[in-house]
Amino acid sequence: MKAMLLTAPGELVPGDVAKPKADGGQVLVHVTHSGICGTDYKIFSGAIPVRYPRIMGHEMAGEVVEAPASTGLRTGDRVIVDPEGYDGVCFFCRAGHTGLCPNGYLVGRDVDGGFAEYLASPASHVFRLPEAVDTAHAPLIQVLTTCLHAQRQVDIFPGEYVVVLGLGVTGQLHVQLAKARGATVIGVTRSADKRALAEKLGADLTIPGGDDAIAKVREATEGRGPDVVIETTGVVQQLATAIHMARPGGRILMYGIITAKEAALPFYDLYFKELRLINARVAKSEDYPASIALVERGAVRLGPIVSEVMPLGELKSAIGMLGADGGGQRLKIILDHN
Repeated sequence: MKAMLLTAPGELVPGDVAKPKADGGQVLVHVTHSGICGTDYKIFSGAIPVRYPRIMGHEMAGEVVEAPASTGLRTGDRVIVDPEGYDGVCFFCRAGHTGLCPNGYLVGRDVDGGFAEYLASPASHVFRLPEAVDTAHAPLIQVLTTCLHAQRQVDIFPGEYVVVLGLGVTGQLHVQLAKARGATVIGVTRSADKRALAEKLGADLTIPGGDDAIAKVREATEGRGPDVVIETTGVVQQLATAIHMARPGGRILMYGIITAKEAALPFYDLYFKELRLINARVAKSEDYPASIALVERGAVRLGPIVSEVMPLGELKSAIGMLGADGGGQRLKIILDHN
């Protein structure tokens, strides 16, 4: 089969590899669309080491080619694949925390992934897509599951004020999820275009990022500050902003991945305001049906978050665009495998 092979950091070439076999209860999927994210860029650049050659890609949707009869899946069914593997028998899996499995793996990083014609996946990780969900947008559901999993840790209630710091791909999804939970949602970013998109997707108010953002948010939240702040950028200074911004007794969802080992943060505010910092890692398979249902009923819209659609063969250029953008105006790049 045709695949895009990463042979070394920065070296990505088309190649022919053996077609995977659907053994032991697996489902063989013809991948029709995939998405690119920051993890792919880090693998491509060498920041995340992998074994070479590696087929990257962990956001993928396609059509069933082969499936065990017991799954109820049929040839031609449109599906999305959960890329997070786990052993199912360790302490964490038995406790329901499959995302923390010490033997877990990510498709496209630890094993070959979806930037190819076909992918074999455990049947438990393959989910049928309803007619209302566009296959071309479906790879974004994988991203949505991580946002949903994170918000399930923080317990957002109707009527609460929720601020989303950063309105990139995940920020736009968090806006919609918090709105679906009945919150009053405020988006904060320097980008006027992203603020406009957030308002289109349901944000009640958007505020430009900057020195006066905290004061403007406090003014919009009855002088208290928001009940929940969702930090999506992974920038230490934005976490400090979240701490200053949250109301006393509030919660901060640290969704953005911060890799810094040292940071200057307003630690006294954490104590004085009795804030709760909540982190979340990946998603669980159970987050997929709920995420698909949200898209099916229109509570979450994926199409407006797609900024480019490119052929699979242009993967190297697409990843380069992602890196060059540096978190700027570009949102999700979808690859068309057809």
